[in-house]
Amino acid sequence: MLLEKFEFLQEEQNLDHTLKVLNEEILNYIQKRKDVADYILEYRKKFIEEYRDDEDKVMEYFDHERYVKEEMYRTIDKKLAEFTKLKEVPYFGKVNFEDDGYQEQIYVGRYGLTKEGSFEQVIVDWRAPVASLFYKGTLGESSYKSPEGEMPVDILARRQLIVKKGKLEGFFDSDVDVKDDILQMVLSSNAGEKLKDIVMTIQKEQDEIIREERMKVVVVNGVAGSGKTTIALHRVAYLLYNFREQLGDKILILGPNDIFIDYIADVLPTLGESNVNQQTFAHFAMNEIGLNEPVVDFTAYLEQVLKGNQEIIDEIRYKAGEEFIKVLDEKCEELEQNYFKLESVKFFDEEVVSLEEINELFEKHYKYMPLFRRSQKVKRVLISKLKDKRDELVRNLNAEVKEKLANLSEEELLIEQNNIEFQRRIRVREIIRELMEQKKVLEAWIDNEDIVSIYKNFTNTENLSYLDLPAILYLMIKLDGKKTKQEIKHIVIDEAQDYSMLQFIVLKELTGCRSYTIVGDANQRLIKVEEEPAMLKLKSLFGGFVKNYALNKSYRSTFQIMEYASKLLNENAIVPFVRKGTHDVEEIDINNEDDLIDTILESLEEYDDEKYENIAIITKDKEDLKKIAPELKKFTKLLAFDREDIIYRGGKVIVPSYYAKGLEFDGVIIVNFDDNTDDLVKYIMATRALHQLKIINFKK
Repeated sequence: MLLEKFEFLQEEQNLDHTLKVLNEEILNYIQKRKDVADYILEYRKKFIEEYRDDEDKVMEYFDHERYVKEEMYRTIDKKLAEFTKLKEVPYFGKVNFEDDGYQEQIYVGRYGLTKEGSFEQVIVDWRAPVASLFYKGTLGESSYKSPEGEMPVDILARRQLIVKKGKLEGFFDSDVDVKDDILQMVLSSNAGEKLKDIVMTIQKEQDEIIREERMKVVVVNGVAGSGKTTIALHRVAYLLYNFREQLGDKILILGPNDIFIDYIADVLPTLGESNVNQQTFAHFAMNEIGLNEPVVDFTAYLEQVLKGNQEIIDEIRYKAGEEFIKVLDEKCEELEQNYFKLESVKFFDEEVVSLEEINELFEKHYKYMPLFRRSQKVKRVLISKLKDKRDELVRNLNAEVKEKLANLSEEELLIEQNNIEFQRRIRVREIIRELMEQKKVLEAWIDNEDIVSIYKNFTNTENLSYLDLPAILYLMIKLDGKKTKQEIKHIVIDEAQDYSMLQFIVLKELTGCRSYTIVGDANQRLIKVEEEPAMLKLKSLFGGFVKNYALNKSYRSTFQIMEYASKLLNENAIVPFVRKGTHDVEEIDINNEDDLIDTILESLEEYDDEKYENIAIITKDKEDLKKIAPELKKFTKLLAFDREDIIYRGGKVIVPSYYAKGLEFDGVIIVNFDDNTDDLVKYIMATRALHQLKIINFKK
C-alpha cells in the first residue's frame, strides 16, 4: 500500500513536470507565431516600397508570401492545437524496457512532445515505432521496428495511466494486457454521435494491423464491432506520421455512403490528421468518368434486393461477378479487331499514306498503346503527313510562280504580276480547303465515340446505375489507358465485402496504387454474389503483397447482444469481449398497429431512463421505415434517415438496415415486418447496439 502511494506521488511529479514543459512549449510556439507574423509584415512593407511601380512583381510576391505564410502558420498552429489537447490528457501509457543494457522508460500519448533545444522526449507519439512496445501483449523479450531495422528489447513493466483534465486519477500495472480495465470502462460508456479514436485501448492484434508495412495490401475480415473502421483510420494516421513525405495528401478513403463518411469524419482530426480525401466509390467513379447524368444508386438496388426482386438480384450477380469481366474483355477484343474501318489518306486524289502503311501504324509501331489512345496517335501522324503534303504543294506552287515571274519581261511583269499573284492565292486556298476536307474524311473513320455510349450500346443499357460505373472505368482503362486525375499512394476501402473483383481491378489500374488497407465483414454482405467475397481473393490481383487478417473478437456490444447475433450466422465465429450487460435481448411479438407504436414509444422511454444518448429504430428498408416514422414523429423527436445526405447529430433516429451499417448506438429497437428477413440483415441490425437490444416482430 505504501509502495503504491509512493509510486502515485512519483507519477504525479512526472505529470507536473510534463505539464510544465508543455506550458513552456505553448508559450514558445505562441511567440514563434508572433515572430512569423512580424517578419512577414516587415518584409512586406519593404518589398512594396521597393517595387511599388512593378505590379507583376508585387503580385508574384504575394503569391509566394501566401504560400510561405500558410506553410509556417499551418505547422505552428498544428503544434499549438496538439499541445492544447495534450494539456487535458498528456499521456495514457508508460513502458519500462531494457535496450542494449540500458534501462529506459517512455510515456506514450496522443501526440509527441520534445523539449525545445534538447533531445528529451517528454511524451512519445503513439504512432512512433518505439510506442508499439506499449501495445504488445506481454512483458519480457520483444522488439519494435525502427528505420534501422528490428530493435530487440526486454519489456520490464507496462502501465496504463488515467489522466483527466491534467490530473492523475489512477493507474493499472499488468504483465499481460494493460488495457482490459480501461477497455471495460470505455466500452461501458455511451456511444457518441461520431466514431471516436481508440489510441488508449488499441489491442495487440489491432496494433499489428495498424503498424503493418506500408507497401502491403492489408485485408481485414472482421466481425461486427471488432474495430475494423477504427483500425483503418488509425493506420492512416500511423502511415502519415511515419511516411508523410511519400504519402502527403495522396491518401484516398472510400466509404459506403455519405452518412458513414460523416460519421467517421472526426477520427482523423483527433489523431492530428486533416484534409484526407474521403468519398464513396460512386462519387470517385463519376468524377473520373466525367459523368453528369444521374445514376441509380446502390441503395435503390438494396431496396429491391431486400424485397426479394429476383431480376435485380440476378443483374447484380451478373455485373458484380467475374464472368462479366470476361464479357468486357471480349468486347475490347472485338473492338480491337473490328472498330476502325481503315482508309488510305489522299490529297487531291493522290495517295499520301497507303492502307498498308496505316495498318502497320496500328498493328506494329503503336500496337503497345490502348486502342483509342493508339488511334489518336495515328491520327496525329496522318494529319502531320497531310500537312507535309500541303507544305510541299505550297512550296512547289511558290517555286512555279517565282520561275514564271523570272521569265517575264518588265512590260509583261507590269501586266501579269497581279493576276499571277491572284491565281497563286486562289490555289493556296484550294490546297488549304483540301487539307480541311481530308481532315474531316480522316476524322470520320478514326475518331471513336465516347466510351459511355459504347458501353450503353453493347449492354443495351438506357439508365446507368452504380453497377455500371466500374465497367465503364474498366473500358476506359483498356481502350484509352485512363489514369486518375490526382496521384494516389494509399487507398482505404471500408465495407469492402460489397466490392466486386472488377472494382478492385479498376482501382489498381486507375491509380497504379500498391498500398491498401481493405476492411470488411464477409457476414455483412447484403447481396451474396459468390460464396467468398472478392476482398478475400485479392492474391490473384496483388500476389504476395496481400496480408490477410481475421478479427473474431467483438468489442462493441454486450455479451448478451453478441450471443444473440452470432446465432444468426451459420458458424459461431464471434468471440465477444466479456462485457456482461445489465439487459438481456428482448423479443416481442405484436399483431396490432396501435400496439406496435405504443411498444416502440415505451421502449424509447425506457432507453431515455437509461440515459442513452444515441438510440436507433432500425427497419429492414425504407418502405418499412415509412410505415411507422410519420406516426412516431407525432409523439417524439425523431430523425428519419430516408436519404443519404442526412447528417447524424446524435439523439433518436429511425434508419433502414443498409444505412445503419458501420454505425453504432447505445440502444437499438429492431422493427421487423417480415418473417422472411434474411438472417444476415438481422445480424447487421442487431450488431449496431452497444448496451441494449429489442426486437419487435409485427405479425398482422
